[in-house]
Amino acid sequence: MKNFLLPFFLIVQILVVKILSFFPEKVEQFYSTGIYIQISKFLRYLFGKIPFSVGDILYTILIILVIKWLWQTRNSWRAHWKSQLLSVASFLSVFYFLFHFLWALNYHRESLSQAMNISTDYTDQQLLDFTEKLIYKTNALQVSITHDSLQPVIVPHSQTEIFAKNLSGYNNLADKHPQFKYENLSIKKSLISLPLTYMGFSGYLNPFTNEAQVNDMVPQYSFAATSCHEMAHQLGYASESEANFVGYLAAVHNQDQFIKYSGYALALRYCMRNWERRNKVVAKELYKTINPGIIANFNDSRDFWLRYETFIETGFKIFYDSFLKLNKQDDGLEGYSKFVNLVVNYYHDKAID
Repeated sequence: MKNFLLPFFLIVQILVVKILSFFPEKVEQFYSTGIYIQISKFLRYLFGKIPFSVGDILYTILIILVIKWLWQTRNSWRAHWKSQLLSVASFLSVFYFLFHFLWALNYHRESLSQAMNISTDYTDQQLLDFTEKLIYKTNALQVSITHDSLQPVIVPHSQTEIFAKNLSGYNNLADKHPQFKYENLSIKKSLISLPLTYMGFSGYLNPFTNEAQVNDMVPQYSFAATSCHEMAHQLGYASESEANFVGYLAAVHNQDQFIKYSGYALALRYCMRNWERRNKVVAKELYKTINPGIIANFNDSRDFWLRYETFIETGFKIFYDSFLKLNKQDDGLEGYSKFVNLVVNYYHDKAID
């Protein structure tokens, strides 16, 4: 009977999570802004001071143990398939529980647009107005840094320094929006940055240790915005578009001009991609107004990812797209671009310059 307990619990958990997904306000109230806040603070306190990624090491050990178990049981599956399946189901039951209890219930929380009363659509004119303002601000910042519109921005900070500086941006943002208060810094350079690059990912959150993992190979000008994005996941914003939005706000509220530039450049890239899909003629005209130094930074990112583009990335993107859709992120990877919906309407609805 004991062998069936955890597999049965897995079925119960799946049903409970499915039911909870119909009550996002309750998830928001009792989990995302309640239990999860305490869990995440504790985990970041526990692992934050450790200089290397504990989560990456745990994943590596887990993979080795799974491979070892598969090898040791390779000849016994036909004779003992029932007990083997129960073992797999028991493992998945524990994994599923920890995954959702420690972080993933945030997939089912109230949307940030509802919580902040932000509209979810915009007109071409609203997008154009925002993009033009963004180009103006990014151009001005790029010239302020380089003193030459032709030169790309080169960040002088180390990646560890960027992690520490990001915290002040979140503190400034929390003065305006207290729900974005970030405590107990726990952000690491991933030990598996090269595999992440081949998979097409610039970072990830480890839900079991609440460490924000950042790919340390990405272009340095975008590193701050990427790490702010992963820090937003630590605050419980599971949606990729919402993490982009919160990360952007944290970056542009930073006093450091290099981190601020990273945030503006992130938003500008997304807006220009939207224009390339909506109206290529308008996109072409807008590109003419962007400083060549900024375009050089954009090209640096494009060339970086092209160098590591393989079928591995395609496979993992398909897997992650399906994973997001299974967790109530109906847009899958397209959800990243929904960031533009949030940021355009945030500035429009709140009448923020």
